[in-house]
Amino acid sequence: MVHEDFERCVRAVQAKDARFDGWFYTAVLTTKIYCRPSCPVVPPKPRNMAFYPSAAAAQQAGFRACKRCRPDATPGSPLWNERADLVARAMRLIADGVVDTEGVRGLAARLGYSVRQVERQVFAELGAGPLALARAQRAQTARTLIETTTLPMTELALAAGFGSIRTFNDTVREVFALSPTELRQRAKGTPSAAAGALVLRLPYRKPLCPDNLFGHLVATGVPGVEEWRDGAYRRTLRLPRGHGVVALRPEDGHIACRLTLTDLRDLPAATSRCRRLLDLDADPVAVDDQLATDPLLAPLVAAAPGRRVPRTVDGAEFAVRAVLGQQVSTAAARTHAARLVVAHGEPVDDPEGGLTHLFPSAPALASLDPETLAMPRSRRRTLLALVAALTDGLDLSAGSDWEAARAALSALPGFGPWTVESIAMRALGDPDAFLPTDLGIKYAAETLGLGGQAAVVARSASWRPWRAYATQHLWATGDHAINRMPAA
Repeated sequence: MVHEDFERCVRAVQAKDARFDGWFYTAVLTTKIYCRPSCPVVPPKPRNMAFYPSAAAAQQAGFRACKRCRPDATPGSPLWNERADLVARAMRLIADGVVDTEGVRGLAARLGYSVRQVERQVFAELGAGPLALARAQRAQTARTLIETTTLPMTELALAAGFGSIRTFNDTVREVFALSPTELRQRAKGTPSAAAGALVLRLPYRKPLCPDNLFGHLVATGVPGVEEWRDGAYRRTLRLPRGHGVVALRPEDGHIACRLTLTDLRDLPAATSRCRRLLDLDADPVAVDDQLATDPLLAPLVAAAPGRRVPRTVDGAEFAVRAVLGQQVSTAAARTHAARLVVAHGEPVDDPEGGLTHLFPSAPALASLDPETLAMPRSRRRTLLALVAALTDGLDLSAGSDWEAARAALSALPGFGPWTVESIAMRALGDPDAFLPTDLGIKYAAETLGLGGQAAVVARSASWRPWRAYATQHLWATGDHAINRMPAA
């Protein structure tokens, strides 16, 4: 773990290296404040520094968040999206709000381990247990609501997930060294949205190439569920307690995020899913450094550093869409999905745009009449098999076991390597997922002189564990709308 390398952490703090934000937190022993590595204040003497792997661990040790650099608002550690072990899966689920909605027992049940085992392993790596990590997240949610809404504090405390106003007040004071009222007064002048909406800034590690990220999401977007409007990607969200609409716009150093939620308690889940959708917790420097060691990929990386993998807000939704897109064009896949949405999606009201539905859930598709689908009989059978598996508990969520999910998908009729790896890349979030049989990869291999499929697979060994990112660079060699920022 990075926080255990004292000298390396000291060098990062002294250099104010923003690449390490989210990797570890710097606690100043003399002031009892913790900061991000890139904090703009004069660094403390090394003897006065201590390092923690999480904001929750620093808070548990009695340190307060720095008012200058706001360490609670940094990108998350890229480790949790690079790994598929118990701790990484637990962190993805905690970020998705599972502890707040289902408790630690619910978290452990989802992971398939005992409560004691989950708590022990999470604490060993992060210096804080699931409850403390969820508490730190609630504190950040509270700060966001305090600064971006005019909600009364009692209502706000419940929306942030606190059981009482007293616990809310005590936690905010302990973490930020300010009362909720003082936080709101300090935030005067912060951009706010219309009634019922939240305006957030989602940070990321530079560089970021938005072209393929937003281009892919918009080019493959499902009418009624997704749209590009006024320079922002907008879509509906199915959330634990209700639904929402989000608008995401790329800015320098952050993504401008405008959220409208039917239940404010869904803010952590909505934020987590938007970050996951845009792959905002990635470490682009580590990815690009590795891929640039290949002489054929190096010019592609240099031309567009910081490419991300466009992912999804709902694994089950993407799996259904992947089946609809088998062996058809992007336009045909959108048409099939749009028909499914109109017939089985849940209507929503969007006074600000053209969004009309939530994408249908697996239970809603369970009653699907295959004869209404304008597709080959074999693909109908594949879709019905997937819906049945999802209804029976196939887990494609943020906390899923990647290899177990791959095995379950591969056992379904009509699921070949392309479909399984597409879902692994964009729904499961595996950074090493690879699609050597994809038509775009074949065209890129021919253009770059990579050779046939066997040669591409052999060469891809040097791209590991970042083959999903290599795929984005290879796709970008083609002239397709998924590689371009949508027109204004």
